[in-house]
Amino acid sequence: MANQSETPRLRHPEKAHKPDNPVWKKKPDWIRVKAPVSPEYHATREIVREHRLNTVCEEAACPNIGECWAKRHATMMIMGEICTRACSFCNVSTGKPGALDPFEPTNVGQAVKKLGLQHVVITSVDRDDLPDGGAGHFVEVIEAIRDASPDTTVEILTPDFLRKEGAIETVAAAKPDVFNHNLETVPRLYQQVRPGARYFHSLRLLDRVKQVDPEIFTKSGIMVGLGESRDEVMQVMDDLRSASVDFMTIGQYLQPTPKHHPIDRFWTPDEFSQLERQARAKGFLMVSASPLTRSSYHADEDFAQLRSARQAQLSAAG
Repeated sequence: MANQSETPRLRHPEKAHKPDNPVWKKKPDWIRVKAPVSPEYHATREIVREHRLNTVCEEAACPNIGECWAKRHATMMIMGEICTRACSFCNVSTGKPGALDPFEPTNVGQAVKKLGLQHVVITSVDRDDLPDGGAGHFVEVIEAIRDASPDTTVEILTPDFLRKEGAIETVAAAKPDVFNHNLETVPRLYQQVRPGARYFHSLRLLDRVKQVDPEIFTKSGIMVGLGESRDEVMQVMDDLRSASVDFMTIGQYLQPTPKHHPIDRFWTPDEFSQLERQARAKGFLMVSASPLTRSSYHADEDFAQLRSARQAQLSAAG
């Protein structure tokens, strides 16, 4: 137990002295979700705790945790719970991370096996402190999952590996079934929302994965409600298609605390439906666009549709 005289570590020290942004006191009906109470939710939580794992579901305060964990679909967050970046939208803790846990790959693999997952999503914090950005650790986790649960398909959601030469190629060589890297927002808002990242570097990452292995499905997502325009969202769609990205997700940004980026507005379900239709018309094999869409939301069902869509495309071409 920590000494009561110790000052608790701030979750977001870089935001502590920033002025508060207004928080919407009332969310639209289409944003509200039920509190997690099911026995399956608690069973999933126990498996995660047993193997000493972090999940983005908890760390990022995902609104879908009750629904997903009731289906035993936990998204593992590897390499610790402290991120080296300070994105203004994100609720994951910022600071100086600790050393990598050498037992984490095995623990992830065993948890995936116990959960009986047909499809698993593995994400991570940014680890700019590591020479390879954590690429080698991603590979170890992928291999451990395949050793423990050979029939499970693996989707990874990676950081951008900015200035980490060879990292993208290292991870792609491990042949994840889906390689996801989120653009998060439109280029104009990067300095405010994702100041440690570079929009066109992230696009090049997605394009590079396809160059290394065209058979790997690529995926990327953005949030809306940060201050972007519809035309800017359309441009992001075009940019992703130029990088041959297969799957795009679009969800509503939700402000974690007053210190985070403010919500500009709530896009309506009808607007999300329009975005989905427009994205599909641009050639994506799969699109998920709704207020509660997140990168790993319904990922198992979406992967099945994604694979079927590619097969249909190949059949039509052949």
